[in-house]
Amino acid sequence: MSARTRRQKAALKEESEDSPSGNSSVSTPSKRTPSKKRSKSAAREEPRENIFLFAPNIIGYSRVVLTFASLYYMPLHPRTCSFLYTVSCLLDALDGYAARYFNQSTTFGAVLDMVTDRCTTACLLVFLSSAWPRWAIIFQALICLDMASHYMHMYATLSMGGSDQSHKKVDSSRSWILYQYYNSKTVLFICCALNEAFFIGLYLLSFSSPILSPSLLQPVPEAQASSAQPGNPAHPEPASLFASPWSAGALEMARANKLESTWPWIITGISLPVMAFKQFVNVVQMVNAARWMAEGDLQARRANRKK
Repeated sequence: MSARTRRQKAALKEESEDSPSGNSSVSTPSKRTPSKKRSKSAAREEPRENIFLFAPNIIGYSRVVLTFASLYYMPLHPRTCSFLYTVSCLLDALDGYAARYFNQSTTFGAVLDMVTDRCTTACLLVFLSSAWPRWAIIFQALICLDMASHYMHMYATLSMGGSDQSHKKVDSSRSWILYQYYNSKTVLFICCALNEAFFIGLYLLSFSSPILSPSLLQPVPEAQASSAQPGNPAHPEPASLFASPWSAGALEMARANKLESTWPWIITGISLPVMAFKQFVNVVQMVNAARWMAEGDLQARRANRKK
């Protein structure tokens, strides 16, 4: 045997003795098999959660159903519509409580909650636009501001703050107003509740106030007796739409045309300042989100220049 061969064998022997187990550092497949089996069995033992069936998300689905039901009754039955719409809005506070109580806060739930809020308010404002076409541009502007503000805020939060960052976690250094708005549950609830109350009050006034809806004082011409236009409470006689004037639908329509305007005026007057503050918050939120995203763009451009 040559000296070179003997030296190679001696080196291999020293390497095998230096290893912790006294064997070669290369592991064989058979030695890795038990750990793989253990990891697979541990994965099977972990419970699989269904995010879509979490309690706050089920409440969110209920809000969607109530919203569609209120939209169905919106053109002709203000009492029923207002009741369903109000319950849907109140459940907005309950789903947040359920998420904290059951420790089931999820990104899907946050998005579901926000989308439901935006779509519900937008549908009510669309009806108000049809009830008062002269002021439609104001209601359309409110829809655009609400949608743009919340979309930009959530997009900026996810892109700049991270995918696990909640849109309600606002640092006070960025905006003191948004920090107070989102970090105080009382302030957030009052602003959202009275903002919706203002639009509900306007909706009820479209059925009860001759000052805002002069058509309430005008009799319906016989030529228009076959149609009931959404947003125009001066509907034809119940007997012209229903076979029996004593049916549930005819009685509900008769009650709808006899709404008192006192309470709708009170609700609208009390909630008007809060609604105005909520729109101001939407403007601040949109501007703050735009600036935050612009800062990220500048950082990205600087990083590209250094490359």
